[in-house]
Amino acid sequence: MNTKRSILLAVMAALIGLLALIVPQPAFAHCDTLDGPVVLDAKAALEKGDVTPVLKWVKKDNEKEIRKVFSHTLAVRKLNPEARELADHYFFETLVRVHRAGEGAPFTGLKPAGAELNPGVRAADGALDSGSVDAAVKLVNDEVAKGIRARFAKVKEAHKHMNDSVEAGREYVEAYVEYVHYVEGLFEKAVGQAAHHDQTAEPVSEHHHE
Repeated sequence: MNTKRSILLAVMAALIGLLALIVPQPAFAHCDTLDGPVVLDAKAALEKGDVTPVLKWVKKDNEKEIRKVFSHTLAVRKLNPEARELADHYFFETLVRVHRAGEGAPFTGLKPAGAELNPGVRAADGALDSGSVDAAVKLVNDEVAKGIRARFAKVKEAHKHMNDSVEAGREYVEAYVEYVHYVEGLFEKAVGQAAHHDQTAEPVSEHHHE
């Protein structure tokens, strides 16, 4: 890739990035924000001229691509301030895109610094900053407890009327299935297992809640 092609790609990437800032995005950004850990490491790497700090963010199979883009970015950013800004943005987008792909997550463009984060993400990072995970544990426990209690209450209420009619019975079964699957999913997530249902599991009709 020659210098002119690198600049052209950088310009295109910058335009794509600007469009991404205009289009509303879900508020679950983190590694794809301009003040997120990936971009912060990328900025440090460019200033030092050493790609090493960012390689941990990508899979080994993608290391060659990142090294190549980093090398071209270093060359282009020497031309002038405008080229430097565009080249840096291109590198940030490439690095974050590759990182997200490695996580199996979509990439919809870089988000601005200060973008709203999922409370869980804030708590997780805050725990690392403070050295204590207690606040993060409490946050998650409180939300899990609310979720379980709400679904339990719905099942309990539906159970009272499940024999009134077929429709009432179906409402009970729907509430029951949602409740059990919610608790099951939380448990399996907590112990690191993928959600699954084998053919030996008891059917709903065999459970009794009197």
